[in-house]
Amino acid sequence: MEEAAKRQSRSRRKRRFEAVHKWSATAAAVVALAISLYNFAELQRQPTVDMTLPHLFRLEKFGNGVRFYVQPTVSTRFKSENVEVIRDARIQLIPTGSISSSRKPVFYWRESDLWYYNPSTDTVNNHWNSDPAPFLISQDNPQQPSFQFRAENWMYQAGRYEGSLELLRSADHASVTQKFCLIISEAAVNELQNPQPPDQTIRFFRNDLPKFTASGDSPECYRRDTD
Repeated sequence: MEEAAKRQSRSRRKRRFEAVHKWSATAAAVVALAISLYNFAELQRQPTVDMTLPHLFRLEKFGNGVRFYVQPTVSTRFKSENVEVIRDARIQLIPTGSISSSRKPVFYWRESDLWYYNPSTDTVNNHWNSDPAPFLISQDNPQQPSFQFRAENWMYQAGRYEGSLELLRSADHASVTQKFCLIISEAAVNELQNPQPPDQTIRFFRNDLPKFTASGDSPECYRRDTD
């Protein structure tokens, strides 16, 4: 009798172990499937494109118009099998305040440039790098396009401008836009129109200079670095 009771007890423990093992295996399979489906869904998501503006803009008078140079960082935050296509870039400058009634410039993306340092003249110069053409963005392939925008028959005036840089994505996705403000002084306008020395026509405008960021007067705006 005692031996039979032991066999029954062992049989019950075995059945419980097998039942727990089956449920554990089923639960593990369900979790693995859920993780697999989540990873698959994440890879199929459309990438979220981020754009960060640099601390430096370059402005220049050219002929009867102006050039505006900007090099943002464009990236996506998560892994995806899809890539994003940036098909166009646009920039706007809207005069505000005392110059709000003046004509605003109409910029177009002229080209993308490459910047290099010339030690013999201690200057940073640019030359053509690529035509205005679509480019790809993925998590493994962030971009820092150096845009050259041009506006004809227009010149900067002293005052404050509200600006925006817009990147147009593929047709079914919303564009990516970053706004900024730009303050141009009378001295900066004079320097743009009459550069000294005459061959150094590009002027730098920054938004991170301590003498401006520590003040209460529009510290976030870009200003000429020598103001």
